[in-house]
Amino acid sequence: MVEPPAPSPRCSRPADTSGAGTNDLEDSVLFGRTKTQLPAPEQTLPGRPARPFTLPDVHAVLGTPLEGPVPDGFEVAFFGMGCFWGAERRYWQLRGVWSTAVGYQGGGTPHPTYEEVCTGLTGHAEVVRVVYDPSQVSFPELLRVFWETHDPTQGFRQGNDLGTQYRSAAYWTTDGQRAEIEATTAVYQRALTAAGLGPITTEVLPAPDFYYAEGYHQQYLAPTKNPHGYDCHSSAGVTFPG
Repeated sequence: MVEPPAPSPRCSRPADTSGAGTNDLEDSVLFGRTKTQLPAPEQTLPGRPARPFTLPDVHAVLGTPLEGPVPDGFEVAFFGMGCFWGAERRYWQLRGVWSTAVGYQGGGTPHPTYEEVCTGLTGHAEVVRVVYDPSQVSFPELLRVFWETHDPTQGFRQGNDLGTQYRSAAYWTTDGQRAEIEATTAVYQRALTAAGLGPITTEVLPAPDFYYAEGYHQQYLAPTKNPHGYDCHSSAGVTFPG
């Protein structure tokens, strides 16, 4: 199937097809609230039992599979750093990263679409899935990129990108990853505090279900796709110590 063009620069409100209608003030207030508060279970969109779109077979830059078994000895990590376009590019450029993909994680709607995530009613964060070879690149190095590439003190936003989908998140798949996330959080908090910044708001959880984003989002900033496309990362400007 042909994928629709990506919104620019980021989410725009989907058209109201309910027929109920609201006035402009009510509409902006209600939509703004859903964008900055995680939905209650009864508010969460129902989703669907299967993915409603197709995916490319291989990574547009690395040539490796987007799905399928992870090679023996490799690990998977998930990072939410605001807009997932630029986050993915930063990781596919690292030596030792075998494959990357973008998707939705941490919400309650199964197999969401981008438009649904943009309403704030799925509860998902935009994340990048990183498959890496620990003998080539360490998890602490992946975390260094994570901490330095966004501002983990901003809550439900990154720069001008406002909404729960842009929250900072580090989802672990092994006990070792969890320990490293917790240790580096403490280290980076001290550095942020010394720089006059506030508390880290990063969501740290065992990796929830990961749902791939639409094909046009995958490797969005690849040289063959949109190399000069939108890439907003509101770095705190603080180098990770060490």
